[in-house]
Amino acid sequence: MPKRSRRSRKSLHVALVYNADTGIIPDTPEDRGSTADLRKMIRDMARVLRSLGHQVTILPLAHDLFAFQRKLRRLVPDVVFNQYDDVVHGALYEMRFAAMVRMMGFPITGSPALALGLTRYKYMSASLLHGLGIPIPPCTAMLEKVGDVDRHEWRFPLIVQPSQEHSGIGLDRDSIVESKKALRRQVGHVLRNFNQPALVQRFLPGREFNVSVVGGKRPRVMPLAEVNYGELPPEIPPIMSYAAKWIETSVEYKKTSVICPADVEPELARQISDISIRAFRAVRSWGYSRVDIRLDEAGAPRVLEVNCNASLEEGVALARSAERAGIRYPQLLQMIIDAALEGPPHDVSVPMLL
Repeated sequence: MPKRSRRSRKSLHVALVYNADTGIIPDTPEDRGSTADLRKMIRDMARVLRSLGHQVTILPLAHDLFAFQRKLRRLVPDVVFNQYDDVVHGALYEMRFAAMVRMMGFPITGSPALALGLTRYKYMSASLLHGLGIPIPPCTAMLEKVGDVDRHEWRFPLIVQPSQEHSGIGLDRDSIVESKKALRRQVGHVLRNFNQPALVQRFLPGREFNVSVVGGKRPRVMPLAEVNYGELPPEIPPIMSYAAKWIETSVEYKKTSVICPADVEPELARQISDISIRAFRAVRSWGYSRVDIRLDEAGAPRVLEVNCNASLEEGVALARSAERAGIRYPQLLQMIIDAALEGPPHDVSVPMLL
């Protein structure tokens, strides 16, 4: 099995892995989160990695896990570039995939299995952050049945979402609620349609920031990006819903923009950066992540979530923030590989025959 080194600029054999399963919901042409868009991004990443001198094998994984394991073992890559992302609600296979690759003895980019699983359980990760003194939204609670609404004292407005999803899945125009009746309705909607508990938090009215963090032992905060909801009509809540992220034909997508670098006063920028690094380390993230932060009524930053293995699409999101720091896309991918070869601290490699 390949041995880890601190840094590598030599030519490597990179296995670029993605989830080839199309899920249970058919793709639509206007959905930027579609399988076609994913495959294009994977091809573009492979092209860039090859331009760095690496040998790249694109390795899709769908339903035949044993065949995938045989292929990966035959390839014996120097590193697995992990772009595996769940497409079925509540599947939580991302952490299982990362664990399997490490059990096979291969270095893998991005966060380890523990971090991936922890951050997908939003209530668990929020509880961890809160316990470490990292500020999160008030009224954070996980509701497993509609009747649980009556067990809490609430301060409205609240935001309701599935507790184990990502990429804006389950967030829509009805996700902000102003009354117990609306809260019950939305909790019931999450339980029925996503088959998982609902996460409820106080909706914060302040500015929203996407904070990209890149690196291993010495993570760096990239220039801050601010989500601009200023052009949304008043009837649409200012949240990063699924439509705002992915549906090109929606009002949310067209009227939501990102300002990068954000215009932030130095002291607030320092607070946001400090909180982001603390959250990144708290969940044991590695290599790269995005920390989403929103300001409360007093203008204080609070962590919404840590998104391990955030999107690496060229020119947007994390890659855009890196570009503002003078880190071009090929260099960013190489930094992520370097972090994988460096490896998370205390990660003992004990390959097993699977």
